[in-house]
Amino acid sequence: MKNVILGTAGHIDHGKSSLVKALTGIDPDRLKEEKERGITIDLGFANLFYPDGLAVGIVDVPGHERLIKNMLAGAGGIDIVLMVIAADEGIMPQTREHLSICKLLKIKTGIIAITKADLVDADWLSLITDDIRGFVKGTFLEDAVIVPVSSKTGMNIDLLKEVIRDAVLNVKPKLTEGLFRLPIDRVFTLKGFGTVVTGTALSGTISLDAPVEILPSKITSKVRGLQSHGRSVERAYAGQRIGINLQGVERESLRRGDVVVVPDRFVPTRVIDAKVDLLSDAPTLKNRSLVHFYSGTAETVARIILYDKDEISAGESCYCQFRLNEPVVVLSADRYIIRRFSPLETIGGGEILDPHPVRRKKKEGINDLITIEQGNIKDKIEVKVRKAHLNGCTISEIEGWVLSDMPEINSAIQGLVKEGRLIKSQGILFHKDSFELFKNEVISNLIRFHKENPLKSGISKEELRAKMPFSTSRFSNLITIIDSIVIEKETLRLRDFKPSLAQADRGVKTKILAILSSGGFQPPIKSELAQKLSISEKEILDMLKLLAKEGAVVRINDSMYITKEHYDKMLELLKDFYAKNKEMTVAEFRDMLGTSRKYALPLLEYLDSSRITLRVGDIRKFMLK
Repeated sequence: MKNVILGTAGHIDHGKSSLVKALTGIDPDRLKEEKERGITIDLGFANLFYPDGLAVGIVDVPGHERLIKNMLAGAGGIDIVLMVIAADEGIMPQTREHLSICKLLKIKTGIIAITKADLVDADWLSLITDDIRGFVKGTFLEDAVIVPVSSKTGMNIDLLKEVIRDAVLNVKPKLTEGLFRLPIDRVFTLKGFGTVVTGTALSGTISLDAPVEILPSKITSKVRGLQSHGRSVERAYAGQRIGINLQGVERESLRRGDVVVVPDRFVPTRVIDAKVDLLSDAPTLKNRSLVHFYSGTAETVARIILYDKDEISAGESCYCQFRLNEPVVVLSADRYIIRRFSPLETIGGGEILDPHPVRRKKKEGINDLITIEQGNIKDKIEVKVRKAHLNGCTISEIEGWVLSDMPEINSAIQGLVKEGRLIKSQGILFHKDSFELFKNEVISNLIRFHKENPLKSGISKEELRAKMPFSTSRFSNLITIIDSIVIEKETLRLRDFKPSLAQADRGVKTKILAILSSGGFQPPIKSELAQKLSISEKEILDMLKLLAKEGAVVRINDSMYITKEHYDKMLELLKDFYAKNKEMTVAEFRDMLGTSRKYALPLLEYLDSSRITLRVGDIRKFMLK
């Protein structure tokens, strides 16, 4: 069943609330002051039910010019506007302002009701109708059905219900497969239940016992109870008026403008890139002006930064950035309204393009904003990931950034990865251009390192990362998908690199092997080798490591190496000894090799660590079969 919200609009005292009551039997004026004064002060709500089960949520908004902020809090979730114009007064200032707001919010469907039709004659009604047609020409209401009605006599109320029904059946539904998001427009307490919030669900679904988060307050809770259309339900959907009984949340901690969302997806923001459209009768708007900013049910003061302009005039548009006094929860493709800081009047609005923009460099172009505004979902996502550079984006970050159904987002991401425009590694998305820059810098650093250190098998991950301006986690993530490098534990090298000695060093290599060979089981340690050959210990160590990798020598510990020939001889001597004995002492091992205890102990420790021998107290047993 389709879930649709119809919202009223129009000047004060044109009969909006009376018309809602005539349609539904429900008086949307709930406040004592409203009933006493006979005017709508705050948002009112009602439900229109049809015999076939179709239910329409109705939001009744105040018409007074001083209450536009309350009107805006209810306008964000409207699918169909019911523009109410009194027959005895015709088009008035708030009729015009409300229509401008509806146009800026991109409401696409509407109906016009001429109320108090019983107070005028047929000729006057015809004149008013013609006047209205001229007023809405060129707007989304240009072809709207106009229905003269009387809430007092019931004239054409049933006809209006059918017109509403037809409009509901043809309206595009909200995103039921998107992330759940409900801007709060009312907060109250019910005895025995606790805190209840209401609002129009803009996307997604919610069910009983589901965990939720209230932003920007960062309050976590659980759905204790759900109501829609005045009935308790187990599940509610986008496009419905919903009441949520929240578990363990104090009424005083919530307010209109907060948003109930699924946890761990949405991030409040104070900086927004957007497209701003000024109304045709708006005053000139200068760069860095203060404005009142409205989105969903939230209102805050913002400073507008115009891109590439010092000011814009009535009817003009440009890209801009809003810097907000208070954080809001919005997505790319949401709509917003701005009003003058003083005096308060609606001057424009537009589309939110990037709710989490990265810092824009001076004189940087705005091609990214053009693409977000004009591109498809794949283009938007590609821009988002590209702007993240090597921080990358998780899929959940994208889901909480753009207004769309989840299947559409996931399909777009899969397509971008398949086309090679995005790179996916360990759940993080990177743009191909950023990855190529990273890859080239890594390879350049490795080429330089190998050239400067031809004896080393590679560079440690941390040493390479320190040469590059990347976080440890992202570096470790990206390094794994460069196919031209090899990762060996914590060491990196180019795939086609092999450690090698320069011609001048080959003689040193030969000398090292000769010295170690002559030393037998009493080889000179690293520092002694360096002294004998008049080279640094670092160079000796690099050469010893290379010889060990080639299999010419065996590393006993950091300082002691023996030739492979002597290592093999040691194993043969051990086998002969254990063929005749079950165990061996240090002294027996020392005498067997013809060496001293100084050399015998490190050799035995190496054999123990290699599980060739097993130390049991002061003796060794042989582990090789």
